[in-house]
Amino acid sequence: MTDSPLIEVVDLVKIYPNAVDAPPALDGVGLRVDRGEFVAVMGPSGSGKSTFMNIVGCLDAPSRGQFRLAGQDVEALDHNQLADLRNRTLGFVFQGFNLLPRLSALENVMLPLVYAGVARAERRERAQRMLAATGLGTLGDRRPSQLSGGQQQRVAIARALVNGPLLLLADEPTGNLDTQTSRDVMEVFTRLNREQGITVLLVTHEPDIAQYARRLIKFRDGRVVYDGGPEGAR
Repeated sequence: MTDSPLIEVVDLVKIYPNAVDAPPALDGVGLRVDRGEFVAVMGPSGSGKSTFMNIVGCLDAPSRGQFRLAGQDVEALDHNQLADLRNRTLGFVFQGFNLLPRLSALENVMLPLVYAGVARAERRERAQRMLAATGLGTLGDRRPSQLSGGQQQRVAIARALVNGPLLLLADEPTGNLDTQTSRDVMEVFTRLNREQGITVLLVTHEPDIAQYARRLIKFRDGRVVYDGGPEGAR
């Protein structure tokens, strides 16, 4: 870890203009996440956790307050600078796998590298390396329909990591999976965090999934009400 946090928010407020008489979605949130942490985020519907994740993912902007990502003041960036920061810093994994059905697992993982202009030989090698890191090194030629749900989520994780992001944002990544498959996927996150130092910020409703993290942040009514060990999920 370095002295400069990967994520730093100070007095973060988010008010949706169309939400008449509704309380702020975020109400003065302040926290930091250092490089190499594995953090679970929990809270009931409407607690502010999804709004917080959208702001951290540069998909939304706060109404007030400061947000720094990898040491950069996000509010000060123009559209191109923001896109560059997202591409260099963030990887996304969602509850839905969002794989293209006509492409193989390897081709799905290669896709971000195509958009980044990486040469074909290099993007193939990098995609194969990421599939191997998620335990799918021998299944690159299979299409999503030929893979189990857990295998599809591993492909999605490999795709999120192929550009070498500093931060992996995972939004309910086990929501569509059975118990054993959820454990298998969480072991992948744990190994990537431990062995490669990838920072993981994971939203979940499931206390047993939160136990895989080393830190738990709980939201309620737009505020952080708990920030500590994962035992707080119980």
